[in-house]
Amino acid sequence: MDVNALTLLVEILDAGNLSEAARRLKMSRANVSYHLNHLEKSIGLQLVRRTTRRVEPTEIGLKLYEHGRAIQNAILAARESVTTLGQTLQGRVRLSVPSGYGQLVMSDWLIEFKRLYPGIVLDVMFENRVEDLMRDEVDIAVRVMSEPPQNLVARDMGLVKYVACASKEWGETHGMPQRLEDLGTAPVITAAVVGRQLRLAGYLGDARHEVLLEPTIISENFLFLRQAVLAGLGVGILPDYVVHDDLRRGDVVTSLDPWRLSIFGTHMYMLYMPNRHHTRAASTFIEFVLAEAGKAGRGAGA
Repeated sequence: MDVNALTLLVEILDAGNLSEAARRLKMSRANVSYHLNHLEKSIGLQLVRRTTRRVEPTEIGLKLYEHGRAIQNAILAARESVTTLGQTLQGRVRLSVPSGYGQLVMSDWLIEFKRLYPGIVLDVMFENRVEDLMRDEVDIAVRVMSEPPQNLVARDMGLVKYVACASKEWGETHGMPQRLEDLGTAPVITAAVVGRQLRLAGYLGDARHEVLLEPTIISENFLFLRQAVLAGLGVGILPDYVVHDDLRRGDVVTSLDPWRLSIFGTHMYMLYMPNRHHTRAASTFIEFVLAEAGKAGRGAGA
């Protein structure tokens, strides 16, 4: 069987559709379709199911994909071994990180990594969307969620603790929420998923409770949300790292501390595609960030 045909199948399934595969391969869509049809005819079996938006592998298509991926990884590893022989670590790592966690926690790690490995290009996107994490050929994504997607490798970076917080002045004037249901009528400042009702889950011991929130300020920009809390505009439902320094100084106070609060999830995960060859640059980056998360007390087992 033609190795090039197998790697073409890998590219098509990784891309998700023929048009995207053609863009990545710098070929016409018709050419990609022709080679796929030729491969299917030579085997005598359908390898992918086509819909209007995506292509999905059949059972035999998935098996051939796995073989093709293994071959592609071996070729990439051999090529990298030759090109990096005797050189300092080089390459490119493209990652997607949450806006708040990326700016407030990970930015120092990324800068330190760059100092240690100046030959590695870091291509960093700050965003919070969960759907289709591996679009645009992202190597690594970091996200807050309760359960990671089954189709991705997930490395646990530790628990995420949300706090109900407000400026000291706001708390003294209005009184901090004393019951979880008080948040349902409070002027809440938080992030939210567009188009969905915002439900806050609260865990106290083994019991789980839920309250529907009606935020007064919603944003994906956690630095802006922190400013809104400090300005005394309401009660923030924010990860603790967003207001860590403000709490230490006493500018911000919290309530409902015995509760474990969750909006998007309770864990931070590093996510990447299985069976995809990791360059030495990407592998080094993964282990560096996991070590930093562990030292910060957020890594798995911390």
